[in-house]
Amino acid sequence: MKDKQPKAESHLQVETDLKALTEVLEWLENIVLPLLPEELWWQCRLIINEGFTNAVRHAHHNLPPATPIDLEVKVFCCYLEIRIWDRGQPFDLEAKLRSIMQEQRDPLDREGERGLVFMHKLTDELHYVRIDDCRNCLVMRKNLT
Repeated sequence: MKDKQPKAESHLQVETDLKALTEVLEWLENIVLPLLPEELWWQCRLIINEGFTNAVRHAHHNLPPATPIDLEVKVFCCYLEIRIWDRGQPFDLEAKLRSIMQEQRDPLDREGERGLVFMHKLTDELHYVRIDDCRNCLVMRKNLT
C-alpha cells in the first residue's frame, strides 16, 4: 500500500532553458536532501537532471523559451516521486527503452540516449504519459526502503 500523506512536497515552474537546471537542482536539494541518504540523493539528482534536460532538448525543442516546464516532488515514507510536465508531442518511452535495450551494443555508449537508460536503471517506476490537458508527464518513482 502506498503512503497517503507526503512528508514533503513542492512544485516548481521554470521556462524552457537549460540554464534553469541550476534552479531545479537547488529546489530539489532543499526539499529532499534532508530526508534521504546521500546515495539516494545523488540518484534523484541524476534522474531529475536527465528528465528536465530531455524536456528542454527534445520535448520543447521547437517551442518558445517562455514555454513552462512544471516539476513536482513528493517524498513519502517509503518512496519519492518526481513528476515533470512538458508541452511537447507525445513520446512512447516504453518502446524507445525496449529498442535501446535490444541493441547489440552497450546502451551507455550512445550519448543521445544515455539519460533514458540512467532514468530507467535508477528508478523503480518510470512512465511518460499524455494527460488530458495536452501535456506529457514523466513520472519517476524511487523506493526509499
